[in-house]
Amino acid sequence: MEPGVVEREFQSSSERSVFANRTLNMRSVDLVGYDMDYTLIHYHVDEWERAAFEEASAILCRTGWDLSSLRFHPERFSIGLVFDLELGNLVKATRFGYVVRAQHGNEVLNYETQRGAYRDVIVDLGEPRFEFMNTMFEISRASLFTQLVALHDQDRLPAVGGYRDLYRYVDDALGEAHITGKLKDRILAEPERFVDPDPGMVTTLLDQRLAGKKIALITNSDWFYTSRIMDWAVDPYCPDGTTWRDCFDLVIVSANKPRFFTGNDPIYRVVDEEQSLLQPHHGSLEPGHIYFGGNATLVEQSLGISQSQPLYVGDHLFGDVHVTKDIMAWRTALIARGIEAEITDAAAFADRQRQLSDLMAAKVIVDRDQAQARLARTRGDEAVGPRLSELTQRAMQLDEQIVPLARAAAELGNATWGPIMRAGNDKSLYARQVERYADIYTSRVSNLATETPFAYLRAARLTLPHDI
Repeated sequence: MEPGVVEREFQSSSERSVFANRTLNMRSVDLVGYDMDYTLIHYHVDEWERAAFEEASAILCRTGWDLSSLRFHPERFSIGLVFDLELGNLVKATRFGYVVRAQHGNEVLNYETQRGAYRDVIVDLGEPRFEFMNTMFEISRASLFTQLVALHDQDRLPAVGGYRDLYRYVDDALGEAHITGKLKDRILAEPERFVDPDPGMVTTLLDQRLAGKKIALITNSDWFYTSRIMDWAVDPYCPDGTTWRDCFDLVIVSANKPRFFTGNDPIYRVVDEEQSLLQPHHGSLEPGHIYFGGNATLVEQSLGISQSQPLYVGDHLFGDVHVTKDIMAWRTALIARGIEAEITDAAAFADRQRQLSDLMAAKVIVDRDQAQARLARTRGDEAVGPRLSELTQRAMQLDEQIVPLARAAAELGNATWGPIMRAGNDKSLYARQVERYADIYTSRVSNLATETPFAYLRAARLTLPHDI
């Protein structure tokens, strides 16, 4: 590769595609704002979340609890699940809020127990009873909470008033682990263990700047961590003589999202980058400086794009996507790294999925014929008896073929919870949130380069039950 030339190598397979829920004309986007953690910087989830789990566990041990039995098992959880703080369960729900699977403590509930608990319950994320796992940072939380529920049920956690109280303990411990800096100190000490660099990301950012777009980094991480992790993960892929800072018109750290998009907080300029010293800033934001705090309205005014169409790219469904769209009316892009593996798994399962679909189509016909035969017999037609027996036998044969395929389909992505975007035959609650708040979604920032900054990203025509 020639000096100063950024290598352009992207997979063309569907797991690296950009998917549109609502049509987005990239030519009309004048500002692209980026989150950092799990957006520009991808982490090895197992390692990052293991570190968070360990730091939070150590903090919880200060209460006097014996947590020696706790073990981190990231494979047991996935994003898109919901904490039920009333019953102490972890659940997966459909887009309509119906629970399709539930776990209490370390045990997955059987069908009858689950049905008894949730027969009359609709998961509504607006209710304080429920907390949503909408980012990879929640994996450590789920592992801690479920194991602590099991200990609480054994009366081994003094001073815990109930499952809601237990969730607060976990939330406080994870918050302290992040705020005190111990967790990020571990990452900076061994970045190669925790960070999964994306060489194509630099091409994406530089192409967008060449196309005349303003590019901003807006992260909740502090300047010390941001500068060092970006130095390590991004600088090696920048053209000669440049650094990651040359990719951005504006850098804002400690942004305090989602309040950054809803409030009117003051902004400070980092005047000593080594010591992270701050100075109050008044007026427009200037390129080349590092800012602390602030608000989205000031960004719009400073970059002169208040009447245009900004796009914000992040991994957090609430803090990055939901609030940005609802409050600021910005266009939104969700980075959902987990869909790469999900799409790959689905492609590998495609032949069996077609077989399952054919069997289910046959089952629908048999079920309909059975219903008609039963009705005929109810009306007094006894001659239909042999036909009904034949149909019942055929239905049983189809079930024997369908069950193993359906079970395998339900375990794609995660043996317990299945695909992130699906809940049985329906879309999952997570998929519904993605549809509702993300204009586009993809697995990583570098995928945007394959579409170019001039792309017209069209939403697919969705099918309805009555469509042919």
